[in-house]
Amino acid sequence: MKTVTDIEVLERLYGVPAKQSVFKEVDHLHPAYRPFIEASPFVTLATCGPDGMDVSPRGDPAGFVVIEDEHTLLLPDRRGNNRIDSLRNILTEPRVALLFLVPGVNETLRVNGRASIVIEPSLLERFTFEGKQPRSVLHITVESVYFQCSRALIRSELWNPARHVPRSALPSNGKMLAEISQGTFDGDGYDRDLPDRVKSTLY
Repeated sequence: MKTVTDIEVLERLYGVPAKQSVFKEVDHLHPAYRPFIEASPFVTLATCGPDGMDVSPRGDPAGFVVIEDEHTLLLPDRRGNNRIDSLRNILTEPRVALLFLVPGVNETLRVNGRASIVIEPSLLERFTFEGKQPRSVLHITVESVYFQCSRALIRSELWNPARHVPRSALPSNGKMLAEISQGTFDGDGYDRDLPDRVKSTLY
């Protein structure tokens, strides 16, 4: 299989980036970019660490990622599965990347920076929601910001309801767990209890 192993070959293959693809990248939260963060209810958080890479979905009502200033974002860490893969990575390698999505909008916003895990009580209190505080807040120092063009979401038709896949068309959580455990896990019971469990532990 022919592969690319040289940066010069790669650059010849793809050519020179368009002028706007370069100057759109800035080192701060430019006013033109802030509305994407404020309107976004969903962001993916990418981290890296000694055991490899991780990409984690984060979501809350739009504006849950707070713009503290032009170089700082605050991201509450809501209740999850307690694997804390992203947080483990940040402790050893603070570099992070975020991809903000806005429902119905094909452009996305990319933010790169460095994160620290903050447990200051006053900050946790700021992010109380539904009566629950996050266990920690990520303090993200922004290093680069730029918007991603619409091609990927247009090609995928991500927001097209006609393309939405019914959940029933895919294996349930319980079925996947039962198969992975070779039948030693009670998948039917897991599926039966899941809706109430998610509702009671959302925050």
